[in-house]
Amino acid sequence: MDEHPSAEEKHMMKPPESATQLEKQGRPGHRWLVRGLVLLLLISLFFNLGFYAWYQEYFTIGGGPTEQFETGDQFAKEKIAIISITGTIMPPFTERILHSIKKAQEDEHVKAVLLEIDSPGGLVADSHQIYHRLVQLRQTKTIVVSMKRMAASGGYYVAMAAGEKGVIFAEPTTWTGSLGVIIPRFDLSGLAEKVGVVSDPLKTGEFKDALNPFRNLSKQERAIWDHILDESYQRFLHVITDNRKNLDYDQVKKLATGQIYPATDAKENGLIDEIGYQEDALARLQEITGLQRVRVIRYSHPVSLADILLGSAEATQVENRKQALLNSTVPRAMYFASWLGEMPGWQ
Repeated sequence: MDEHPSAEEKHMMKPPESATQLEKQGRPGHRWLVRGLVLLLLISLFFNLGFYAWYQEYFTIGGGPTEQFETGDQFAKEKIAIISITGTIMPPFTERILHSIKKAQEDEHVKAVLLEIDSPGGLVADSHQIYHRLVQLRQTKTIVVSMKRMAASGGYYVAMAAGEKGVIFAEPTTWTGSLGVIIPRFDLSGLAEKVGVVSDPLKTGEFKDALNPFRNLSKQERAIWDHILDESYQRFLHVITDNRKNLDYDQVKKLATGQIYPATDAKENGLIDEIGYQEDALARLQEITGLQRVRVIRYSHPVSLADILLGSAEATQVENRKQALLNSTVPRAMYFASWLGEMPGWQ
């Protein structure tokens, strides 16, 4: 008897394959189909988030911010709008504030505005732009100011939009004042000399690198920047003089030393009118306008795509670091209650 089986016998002796193995071999395209569907789902999710962000951006620009009920009679037709200025006055928050002002101006049911300020100030141009738009708003809507923790420098500048007829409230613990202008600058010339760093920029004009931190300012450069600072400083003084009926130019100049004033000192010096809280400011606003039934609303702004994907705290760190470094070297005049300017990557 032959001990070695034939090829036919070997085939008959081979164990049968399982149903799963047969299915895998019989449907090789199944796995690719599943992968394709998952990929399409991810692409669809990405585009839906993009379309949602574009939708929000479109209606934020076109229709302005959305309204949120704050207090009062929620069924009242006439409204008081709260416009909040919080944090450093700079992009992109400047645009959101301007959209809120526009929304209040165009809404015929908004009869008055409570300007809520909790800010150490910010960029000169942004502070003035907001002030300018608020002055236009006060032609048709009464403005009363409610200062929170801090309303200093540019925060006080925008408060002047309430005008002579407006009333400025500050809480008992509010810090205000810091009237003046600052261009943050670091002098690293001593450190550069110690470590052997020499700044030698290629430039087309004598003053092109006038704020170079690796060398001292010349007398001519300091005179130029003093002139630029004084122009913004004088504008600040005149804005206060024009809007505080109990203060003249000389009085304002004596107060504009850059110092912070607590609420009691601010009232004594005529920088504010009353010490009180938001509810006190709202009550005075109703008294001025004669509104009996009123709905107090607050404006809110839709989140951006970056806010959706990363959260607002992380979204601020998405900016390209090289761009942040370049931006930090650009001179910016600021109505700001701080000696520290922009640091690389901190925008």
